[in-house]
Amino acid sequence: MYSGILDLPWWGYVLTTLVLTHISIASVTIFLHRHQAHRALDLGSVPSHFFRFWLWLTTGMVTKEWAAIHRKHHAKCETAEDPHSPQVLGIKRVLWTGVLLYVKESRNKETIQHYGHGTPDDWMERKIYTPFNKLGIVFAFLINISIFGVWPGILIWVVQMIWIPFWAAGVINGIGHFWGYRNFACADASTNIFPIGILIGGEELHNNHHTFPSSAKLSNKWYEFDIGWFYIRLLEMMGWARVKKVAPTPRLAGVRQIIDVAMLQAVVTHRYDVLARYLKHMQHVASEEFVHLRVDAREGRAIKALLGKEMGMVPVAQQKRLAALLDKSDRLARVYEMRKDLEALWARSMASHEQLAKQLENWITRAEQSGIHQMEAFSLRLRSYTV
Repeated sequence: MYSGILDLPWWGYVLTTLVLTHISIASVTIFLHRHQAHRALDLGSVPSHFFRFWLWLTTGMVTKEWAAIHRKHHAKCETAEDPHSPQVLGIKRVLWTGVLLYVKESRNKETIQHYGHGTPDDWMERKIYTPFNKLGIVFAFLINISIFGVWPGILIWVVQMIWIPFWAAGVINGIGHFWGYRNFACADASTNIFPIGILIGGEELHNNHHTFPSSAKLSNKWYEFDIGWFYIRLLEMMGWARVKKVAPTPRLAGVRQIIDVAMLQAVVTHRYDVLARYLKHMQHVASEEFVHLRVDAREGRAIKALLGKEMGMVPVAQQKRLAALLDKSDRLARVYEMRKDLEALWARSMASHEQLAKQLENWITRAEQSGIHQMEAFSLRLRSYTV
């Protein structure tokens, strides 16, 4: 039986497989996701053509289809129109059959036409990559066998074929909207699966991404690492990439006494950090109230998770639990209600900047006169944001 050009020990085949699949992961996160779908960075022709060729060779995915489906996911997240929400379709279906959901949505011409704008439309895309998108994986099969031999080549090829469908279409789209930790209370259910983003190219930091979708960098906290960002920085040093946008870093100055449009702009600019900080203060209030109301630790953890959600996004059975607790605690009810008033400052509104600045002033006055020390402390931070 043909043994291939390379004769490697067993660990050599394993290492080779990990390297090859990691290149595919890097191609997805850098080219398809951050460059094509979100325009967070510009890529030079060399890496762009390499990534396109590699994805054609190892996945058979069409750039326009992938970008369109992902953009629709952001636009319709956690609704019935979301192509792959585990909150709607269930975690098992998205985790194990996410690739089938992708294929189904790729056949929706309206999705591709509406969301697929701005993707490559050159000769290679029109004549090779799109019409013969499955031909590349056939070439990959033959190349693997010629280099590694029959059985090692087939096994490596099989792993390559299931790597992206499982990790990207299954794990990220499934677990990334179902289980993990959240740095930011964005409108959807996205989570950070793990703070070290290596295995899936940084895509593990999914809550960060949904909060700042146009950021080329997915890590946000000091303890988070995004290897995709590391690669982007290397490409930038080589002159093959240009970062267009990253998530804003919260900036604080001295406490302002005058609440004006400039302060409003600072608060709106840093709204995700504002809300994340507010939720921490709200949870501290909740902890104090749980002691007073003798709420057990398990129930307290469940209630704290609900406090970060809009009442309409909470399941009906849990809405009753949350409403019952808010009825018992005036302090917690006040803090919960003021959260909604705070978010209204950056919601779509017909109010002018001056009117919104007045609403911010009223909100800060209420916080400072609430008699709740956590609210008083938070109002000082709110007065300190700057741009």
